[in-house]
This record gives sequence, structure tokens and C-alpha cells, in this order.
Amino acid sequence: MLIGELSGRTGVSQRMLRYYEEQGLLTARRDANGYRRYDEESVATVRHIRKLLDLGLSTEVIAEVLPCTMEDLDRLDLCPTLVKTLRAEVAELDARIDTLRRNRGALAGYLPVV
Repeated sequence: MLIGELSGRTGVSQRMLRYYEEQGLLTARRDANGYRRYDEESVATVRHIRKLLDLGLSTEVIAEVLPCTMEDLDRLDLCPTLVKTLRAEVAELDARIDTLRRNRGALAGYLPVV
């Protein structure tokens, strides 16, 4: 399928699909005229990418995680390197949440008590 069809089927802009390709997350064949051609699996791949982005993962982490995705968007094949990566991501999120809580408390401290 051409990029326009993949965009229509996934709801992801053509520009983003080209970005995913630049990041090594999505592959396409090239026709003689230079047009990108995607296979049927690309629809599932784009859905996986979107799901992982929604979880807050960077494209660098997604490149590592993507080969471990299953047909089911809610499951991953937990290979050892993936477990290590996901644990590091969870630890980073925990640290960010702690910082946000501290910042919220400090800001709330400036507000009058009602």
C-alpha cells in the first residue's frame, strides 16, 4: 500500500510515517518512481508504535521494544533486555513523578488556605 493508504488506515499523518521510517521504526520498499510501498504488517507496526508512544516511550526505546511486540497490542514478549529497558523507564517515570509532587507541593504552599 502507498503511504496515503497507510495514513488513512492508521490515522497517522504521512509526515509522521516518514519520521518513523527515518527513526528505523517502520520500513518501506521503494517503487521505481520512488514511491514508498508498505506491506500489510505495517498497519500493526504503526499501531504498536502509537501505543508505545502513548506510554511515554521515546522513539529510541521503541526501536528496542518494537521487535518484542506481539499481535496483541497489550502484550510484549519479555526478553531479558526488554525487561531491563522497561525497568529503567519505570524508574525514570517514578523519579519524574516524585519531582512533580515536590514541585506541586511547593507551588501549593504559596496559595492561601481556603
